Amino acid sequence: MTLVHGVTLGLLGCAAALTLYRAARGPSMLDRAVALDTMTALAMCGVGAFAVARDDYSDLPILLVLSLLGFVGSVSLARFFAGRSR
Repeated sequence: MTLVHGVTLGLLGCAAALTLYRAARGPSMLDRAVALDTMTALAMCGVGAFAVARDDYSDLPILLVLSLLGFVGSVSLARFFAGRSR
């Protein structure tokens, strides 16, 4: 693993820590939902960066599953919050 890979994974870890803080301390439920959606995106970036660092792309189907879960979660939360505002 090179320095660039290490720095990338470290920055992703810092972003995940800040996002977890936002999810825990978010003043509204919508803030928490956005933070958890961001955590899904950060997990996808982490899996991709880790695959590049190892030069092994066998775990890339995990990215497909994470992206599908992120999309379904975002759409269902948007429908839930749209239904509450009526």
